[in-house]
Amino acid sequence: MKRQLALAILFIGVMAAMADAREFKKPSAEVIRKTLTPEQFKVTQENGTEKPFANAYWNNHEAGIYVDVVSGEPLFSSREKFESGTGWPSFFTPLEKTNIVEKDDSGFFMHRTEVRSKQGNSHLGHLFPDGPKPTGLRYCINSASLRFIPVKDLEKEGYGEYLKLFTGK
Repeated sequence: MKRQLALAILFIGVMAAMADAREFKKPSAEVIRKTLTPEQFKVTQENGTEKPFANAYWNNHEAGIYVDVVSGEPLFSSREKFESGTGWPSFFTPLEKTNIVEKDDSGFFMHRTEVRSKQGNSHLGHLFPDGPKPTGLRYCINSASLRFIPVKDLEKEGYGEYLKLFTGK
């Protein structure tokens, strides 16, 4: 129990430093495994996919931003989230395009574009060309790869620069 607490404190410290400096050094798989749920680890580190309509954010309508559960890097905003009917959170554009990496994925006998976080190298989901205007894109993302930060918590979580998206200030 003490070891888990120490690892959690270490992980929180890494996250806090990353939020301040926006620099991240990915922890070992052992540290990540101990800080994430088994599903989060499977999705982000082993390219897994969670069940549709049975995940944390597919039906979340609260205002805020979504960050990588491993690195904390800002990825998507509720302002660009839309109802895709797929059972996963879907966005028509990233909040920070530079934090997204797109890779060809030819697994499961089909061609898709995998979406990963840049700093955390977390598997997030896939990108499809069937989204709404203005981009026509659908970033179909696993909730297990995300942590949601509501607007009211942006400042205290170190993401105060995104408040202006929701307040206009």
